Amino acid sequence: MSIKGKRGGKIGSCVSSRGGAGRDPSAPSRRLSSQHLSGSLTTSSSATGEPSDQPDLGGAKMKGLFKSKPRTPSDLVRQTRDLFLYISLPDSKRDDKVVMAELSRNIRDMKSILYGNSEAEPVAEACAQLTQEFFREDSLRLLITCLPKLTLETRKDATQVVANLQRQQVNSKLIASDYLEANLDLMDVLIEGFENTDLALHYGAMFRECIRHQIVAKYVLESEHVKKFFDYIQLPNFDIAADAAATFKELLTRHKSTVAEFLTNNEDWFFADYNSKLLESSNYITRRQAIKLLGDILLDRSNSAVMTKYVSSRDNLRILMNLLRESSKSIQIEAFHVFKIITTVAQLFVANQNKPADIVNILVANRSKLLRLLADLKPDKEDERFEADKSQVLREIAALEPQDLA
Repeated sequence: MSIKGKRGGKIGSCVSSRGGAGRDPSAPSRRLSSQHLSGSLTTSSSATGEPSDQPDLGGAKMKGLFKSKPRTPSDLVRQTRDLFLYISLPDSKRDDKVVMAELSRNIRDMKSILYGNSEAEPVAEACAQLTQEFFREDSLRLLITCLPKLTLETRKDATQVVANLQRQQVNSKLIASDYLEANLDLMDVLIEGFENTDLALHYGAMFRECIRHQIVAKYVLESEHVKKFFDYIQLPNFDIAADAAATFKELLTRHKSTVAEFLTNNEDWFFADYNSKLLESSNYITRRQAIKLLGDILLDRSNSAVMTKYVSSRDNLRILMNLLRESSKSIQIEAFHVFKIITTVAQLFVANQNKPADIVNILVANRSKLLRLLADLKPDKEDERFEADKSQVLREIAALEPQDLA
């Protein structure tokens, strides 16, 4: 799929059949030290004897970081990496305008290579070179850790660069996936970023792109991090809460087999928290998003075993019946889509003489109220499919008979 970038370029169009020479870009990355800075860091004076125009950064001129000759994509990444390393040093002048301006320009140039611009589409070979060099060393780690030191606009550019690189293929291989598999601890940093108001949206966008890779999503789901989203979704900052909700949905719907395995192994605590913290939240938006996501999860064929167990719970049935009585029509409609699963399963309980019979008896005991409530339930726009589903549910409830609990 071709995804247009901010300047009209396309993500995913930069796919080269040529790989880079030298080191294997998929090999585990290693930490860099200040000794890897390119260029000379020695002092010198101009030919006229006048003070140099170059900034004196800690008593040294960073010639290698301010090159005037044309740069290849690999040169651009290496120079950017060196700038990140420099501003990471304890004694660096992090507020030096020249250094930060050069770093901002480099990141903007990387974005232009990956997305193209108003004058040209991205070039596959240039994208491949940039991608290989970026993941050859710890450029992503440096970018993530240095993000707080960048300007707002540069953070936005950096976020777009990271997003694009997750999709770049070189020799039909996603290099980003191999890199992240060897550096999964970076997800710890990105998730904690949701707690920083200034950085949450940038880190959240990066995190969401990283979990496109199944190995990364599996790591997050199997960690304690997944529990944090129940709190992040309810943060007072609306934009951050919405971003967390979008990320949570991506985590629970993208990789079907991984999600099914996670839910099967963790359904007890997961749905207990989901009910109490999201479906029964005092926040209307949280409830609306949660019931919509619940429907997406339970209606997915990969989660059929989990669905059957969920709709067999009295507590879950009680919560859904309460959501059907919400004043919000949006919540009512979404709750109905989950509720119709319960009535279908209840019919199966009766037909196959399966337990739990108490689910059927609860529906029978509340039959009159449910029939009146559902009869009045109508979407804002005419929807023949919804009306057909509703008629089926009404017939199924009307046909239910009390079951012997003995």
